[in-house]
Amino acid sequence: MNTVIETRDITKTYCMGDVDVRALRGVDLTVEQGEFVAVMGSSGSGKSTLMNLLGCLDQPTSGEYILDGNRADSLTKNQYADIRNQKIGFVFQVFNLLARTTALENVELPLFYDRHTRIKNPRKAAIEALERVGLGDRMDHEPNQLSGGQQQRVAIARALVNRPAIILADEPTGNLDSKTSIDVLSVFQELNDQGITIILVTHETEIAQYCKRIVKMRDGQIRQDYQVESRRDAKTDLADFRDEDL
Repeated sequence: MNTVIETRDITKTYCMGDVDVRALRGVDLTVEQGEFVAVMGSSGSGKSTLMNLLGCLDQPTSGEYILDGNRADSLTKNQYADIRNQKIGFVFQVFNLLARTTALENVELPLFYDRHTRIKNPRKAAIEALERVGLGDRMDHEPNQLSGGQQQRVAIARALVNRPAIILADEPTGNLDSKTSIDVLSVFQELNDQGITIILVTHETEIAQYCKRIVKMRDGQIRQDYQVESRRDAKTDLADFRDEDL
């Protein structure tokens, strides 16, 4: 099994006027290919800072970060941009879809920023990504023609289109009701079953139970790291919802 993410004694300190705030205090984390990890913690625990570093949106103050076999802790802005475009797929709580733009065009968008043109046929790649999330029949629909769950599926397809090493999902069910949340989690579980590595930030214990592993943070450190026992199956839970609707 390949190691996709490895952090070694990662720290992050922010200067707030005359005060130094230590957001991360020596984080060691290893994620293997094909894992599905939930990162949990209260506000101020460091989970958002950690996700920003893993997503190459920020640099650590000290320590090493190795992403997909390459050092990623002290790069130039252009190098960080290339890594984000080539190695990481992002899914956020807010869907961030362009209005008056079709699902297909929204999914294609990241490929326009690929300076190395790794994906030779952007349209084909976008179609395949939408089909993977079950929206092959909604490609020409604009966001206002899609439900909240469908919009998040478009956002997931957009994260997949670059064929990333890892998907980082930050509270991806935060704006969805319970049934739609489970529907979206079924997509993540299916993608994970296909071998895609996923790290999901959530403050909801119930959501974390759909992942394979839970990492709990407090005061800038990892305090617990364990495998999920009796993992919940989203498709089964979704079927139960449908039975209740009958």
